[in-house]
Amino acid sequence: MSLSPRINPYAVFHGPHRRKAASAAAASAVLLGVILAAVPGSASAQTVRPTTPGSSAFTAEHGVQPSTGVVQLTEPTAYLPPVGAGSSQDAVAVALNLTPGSPPAPPAAPAPAPVAPHWSAPVPGAPITNPFGVPNPEYAAGYHTGVDFAVDQGTPVLAVGDATTVSAGYAGSYGNQIVLKLADGRYAQYAHLSRLDVSTGQQVTAGQQVGASGSTGNSTGPHLHFEIRTSNSYGDVIDPIGYLAGHGVRDF
Repeated sequence: MSLSPRINPYAVFHGPHRRKAASAAAASAVLLGVILAAVPGSASAQTVRPTTPGSSAFTAEHGVQPSTGVVQLTEPTAYLPPVGAGSSQDAVAVALNLTPGSPPAPPAAPAPAPVAPHWSAPVPGAPITNPFGVPNPEYAAGYHTGVDFAVDQGTPVLAVGDATTVSAGYAGSYGNQIVLKLADGRYAQYAHLSRLDVSTGQQVTAGQQVGASGSTGNSTGPHLHFEIRTSNSYGDVIDPIGYLAGHGVRDF
């Protein structure tokens, strides 16, 4: 018969051994709770929120993008820089609201339109008594080479355009005459004048008085005989009324 003492299997839960087992069981329960909290759908799962204020990936609302201060002007499009561009940035147009510095300079004022040359009737408002081109065998050309305006003696006669005085003096059957070379190369001739107010070589402007009407030379009474010539020669003439009308003159 053995005298060895028998060990009670329940003795380990008494005394110090029981306290160690309780501590181990508590630790296992805590670890199990953490595992269950991380498993979605678990009864023990719960949302972990930060304990300090501020935004994070866990608390920011879905779809909210941080503001960068960049203004998107249009939908993105495919872009190819122009041929020869050194860099893609060389061809990028930056919106004015994104451009730093001073605002762009205002556009330059348009250049003034050139002033059209002024033209005038030789005796504004005077009636025509003998038109251009009327056949008449008494004239060397066989027709009336100019226009006759009915005006009183001493009526001012005007330069019809900017011109240079080619001649001013007595010219036979034309009496006292003035010939002006106009800016376009045509010649204006004034005949039967009572007075000459310009001299050869003098520059005149449209509307300037160059003389006064009269009845000198081959004339039956005071009037102005007026011609437009293509050269400073007798018979090289065109219709004076049509010529001046083409430059906007209407007061005949």
